[in-house]
Amino acid sequence: MKSIKCIATGERKALTSFNDNYLKEVELVHPEAITFKGPKDWDVHGWLMKPAGFEEGEKYPLIVNIHGGPHAMYGNTFFHEMQLFAASGYGVLYINPRGSHGYSQEFVDAVRGDYGGGDYEDIMAAVDSALSENVWIDADRLGVTGGSYGGFMTNWIVGHTNRFKAAVTQRSICNWISFFGVSDIGYYFSEWQIAADMKDVETLWKHSPLKYAENVETPLLILHSERDFRCPIEQAEQLYITLKSMGKETEFVRFPDADHNLSRTGAPNLRIERLNEMTGWFAKYL
Repeated sequence: MKSIKCIATGERKALTSFNDNYLKEVELVHPEAITFKGPKDWDVHGWLMKPAGFEEGEKYPLIVNIHGGPHAMYGNTFFHEMQLFAASGYGVLYINPRGSHGYSQEFVDAVRGDYGGGDYEDIMAAVDSALSENVWIDADRLGVTGGSYGGFMTNWIVGHTNRFKAAVTQRSICNWISFFGVSDIGYYFSEWQIAADMKDVETLWKHSPLKYAENVETPLLILHSERDFRCPIEQAEQLYITLKSMGKETEFVRFPDADHNLSRTGAPNLRIERLNEMTGWFAKYL
């Protein structure tokens, strides 16, 4: 189908878009640490970046970038992906919602059995807080992306709100029922994180973004590696076919000979193309 793209592997003689857009000196942006109260009245910590070349009085789009895990965390470190978004003219918001490491075991445990609940509320509270305190953010040009758990949350978000005008889901989960039997960790991860197994498919389905596909109004780009055994590509295939069958705005990009770690350890040309796909989608819709 026209809206499925398979990126080729191997050496490329020219990476025109990358050379034109990125192989030049860019202004690095210093992230501002932020703290706000989540719905549970816990402090939630994160960072906000202004776009490179920021000018007072101007309005700018904002991209929310959600980490994986969920038991991971963003920290005070250089992250090329955030800098690329900022260099492309976007503000960037990234936080450590409940489930993240670094803020107590209670904070870590709070996501378990509640995927799409309090974690979603924390992320949306971060957006509200950023909008209320930063007049430069254009509330009508919000984007969201994330990988693995962050991809799950991206899928969940676009099925539960239409506030975002563009979304990119990466190496994501959309169906906990099939995930149980196909992921290399599904047989224990589902019970550990969703508090349900195949004896309780109702709970698995309740927490599955695919259940809410009919609600999606946000244009969604789906990026997935064909050799991903953590979140197998059938998750992306289900999501794409379901959205297309419902007439939703979506595209699906497959990366051959790449696994769950494409963004970190994948072939250089595929990593570059991933960035091109993301920035291209946001440029189109934001």
